[in-house]
Amino acid sequence: MRGKRYKKDVMIFQAELANNLAELYHSLLDLSYKHGSYFVFNISDPKPRTIHKASVRDRIIHRLIYDRIYQYFDLRFIFDSYSCRKRKGTHKAINRFQFLARKVSKNNSRTCYVLKCDIKKFFASIDHEILFRILKRQIADQDIIHLIGKVISSFHSTRPGIGLPLGNLTSQILANVYLNEFDMFIKQELRVKNYIRYTDDFVILSDKKEYLNNLLPKISLFLERELKLVLHENKVYIKTYASGLDFLGWVHFPYHRNIRTSVKKKIIKKIKGYPMPQTVTSYHGLLGHGDTYKFQKQIGLAD
Repeated sequence: MRGKRYKKDVMIFQAELANNLAELYHSLLDLSYKHGSYFVFNISDPKPRTIHKASVRDRIIHRLIYDRIYQYFDLRFIFDSYSCRKRKGTHKAINRFQFLARKVSKNNSRTCYVLKCDIKKFFASIDHEILFRILKRQIADQDIIHLIGKVISSFHSTRPGIGLPLGNLTSQILANVYLNEFDMFIKQELRVKNYIRYTDDFVILSDKKEYLNNLLPKISLFLERELKLVLHENKVYIKTYASGLDFLGWVHFPYHRNIRTSVKKKIIKKIKGYPMPQTVTSYHGLLGHGDTYKFQKQIGLAD
């Protein structure tokens, strides 16, 4: 209910809260719980995305699953996985990128090369069978496995057995569980030192371009063979840190970082007219993580 108390669907569920929770409780006890359908809508953030929103009843189940398995898996994720994790996030990721870039470049005294990759249609391509195999290897509680199975099988993208919905809380943790297999391959098999992943966006840093070129086919083969995922052909490249590297909404340089142009356009659109105070405060916080004084002055956010 946090932040959604006055949403229509929440108010309807709350009106019969005791009965609704009792029904849900008994359906979990006798394993008769069935996941309902989704409400579908589109957003532009900034690129178009289709969001699938589950009912309040089903979102309670998502929260139960998330709370039950988060701690177990979080302890097993690598340090440099930053999406949808407590005490992580985009700001921690971009600061870590800056730290690793300085380390590899010996404080900007030598060339630092960055391999930047993006997985094509990641959430829509997650294979249910592979995900179940990973989960069954890790979770002994069959009731939890059964319940997760109900949630996973409630959605498919291109065909049955493929895809997770962007709107589910469980999709966040399950996506990290899925790609943790890739993280382990990067760290344990390829022995890569300077690697950062945020959902399906990842970078590898090195002072040797040839080393990164040699890694790329191995990465692509593992993703296709083990996880049935494909790298985005237009979003894979090797660049020098000095030339500017676009990562997580910022273009990073050795001595500064600029906000991405598409993010600037989004901010300008959001603060037109009379924006809410919390919106202005939020963008102040975001823009404070880079060299944005001129931009803030341009849009009237500078003090």
